Amino acid sequence: MVNTEGKLIVVAAPSGAGKTSIVQGLLKKHSFLDFSVSATTRAKRSHEIHGKDYFFFTLEEFDQKKKAGEFLEYEEVYPGAFYGTLHAELDRIWGAGKSIIFDVDVIGALTIKQTFGDRCLNLFVKPPSLFSLYKRLKNRKTETEESLRKRIGKAEKEMSFQSAFDITVVNDVLEDAIDEASKHVQDFLS
Repeated sequence: MVNTEGKLIVVAAPSGAGKTSIVQGLLKKHSFLDFSVSATTRAKRSHEIHGKDYFFFTLEEFDQKKKAGEFLEYEEVYPGAFYGTLHAELDRIWGAGKSIIFDVDVIGALTIKQTFGDRCLNLFVKPPSLFSLYKRLKNRKTETEESLRKRIGKAEKEMSFQSAFDITVVNDVLEDAIDEASKHVQDFLS
């Protein structure tokens, strides 16, 4: 039996490691999970939908929400690009009787864990190697060489935090990583 009451699943990883794909896979497998839509100040990509992929805010709007205490956590992930979790998302999902699943940066994940302790399962998604991460990011064709170097440098720093997470899942074969993450989620909620 699954106990979703007040529980949180946080998935974090360096950019390109596959956290979004794993979160999507977990959402398909488990109807007792619902996705916490993050807020951001970064530019909206053409395929993204406000309120579904992210809540897109200007820097001024984001700052107003920070000052009003509307964020559980927030972080300037890249210069001028803030990301955060709105308290309203927790209320919405728990109000529907589901567990919350997050796709957040490493620092955000640690902040959520610090706030919720044992009610939170922190999963760190790790690429098989930094070279494979580089290839994944390059294959996205959304990065310049300079932005690739920055992301790999940030990934190296983020990888140093993996021991602070409850579980590490290596994403070499996506389906296997989803299955492994799914088992950990079920164990946590049982």
